[in-house]
Amino acid sequence: MKESESFRQRVILVVEDEEDIVRLLTFHLEKEGYRVISAASGAEAINTAFNDVPDLVILDIMLPEMDGLEVCRRLRGSSTTASVPVMFLSARKEEFDKVLGLELGADDYMVKPFSVRELVARVRAIIRRLDYSAPARSNDQTKTEEVLVRGNVELYPERHLVTVGGTEKVLTHKEFLLLQLLMTNAGKVLTRELLLDRVWGYEVEIDTRTVDVHMRYLRQKIEENPARPRYLETVRGVGYRFADN
Repeated sequence: MKESESFRQRVILVVEDEEDIVRLLTFHLEKEGYRVISAASGAEAINTAFNDVPDLVILDIMLPEMDGLEVCRRLRGSSTTASVPVMFLSARKEEFDKVLGLELGADDYMVKPFSVRELVARVRAIIRRLDYSAPARSNDQTKTEEVLVRGNVELYPERHLVTVGGTEKVLTHKEFLLLQLLMTNAGKVLTRELLLDRVWGYEVEIDTRTVDVHMRYLRQKIEENPARPRYLETVRGVGYRFADN
């Protein structure tokens, strides 16, 4: 019998050119039961991620050959790695850098020097969400997948699949979780704070604009006209709502 997805050993790709940091992260993440692979340059990171798709990428920005921002952009641009969570770990600490990282599709951003304990906690939170969203296996072969359908948007939780008008849309992991939460609560207004808590699941150093950035990209993927959204409505001063129509 194939090992359940939610119990298999998770793989973390550490992209970092400082050997001391790689050794430190490898030691602590392997203590948590993860398998750690590493890359010391941007080009190596791309090749490694495509050949051995990880469950999470911890990514430095200042790298040889290709910087981490470009690595993130390429990971998000490929259907093979588009949904793989990315955590930036960088010495760049300005808010501009954090927002830029998130706009490129990163799921989290930590600043060096960093707390290993906090990093491991954030990794656990990301992996836990992967485990929760993994397909549940059952001996009942007749069981059908529950599909969320709103208008021409269909979301298949077990397959991590979204289609709009029958066309598959490639979403990042965070975008998928945001859409799933909004569709499940169609017609209800969900605050930015609630979305941040339910999707990210822990205190982050950035504010609720994180949600706005991800929602903007989500609209670009599922709305026919992102400037006049049919589904993802903004409730000014409060949050967002998936239109119940």
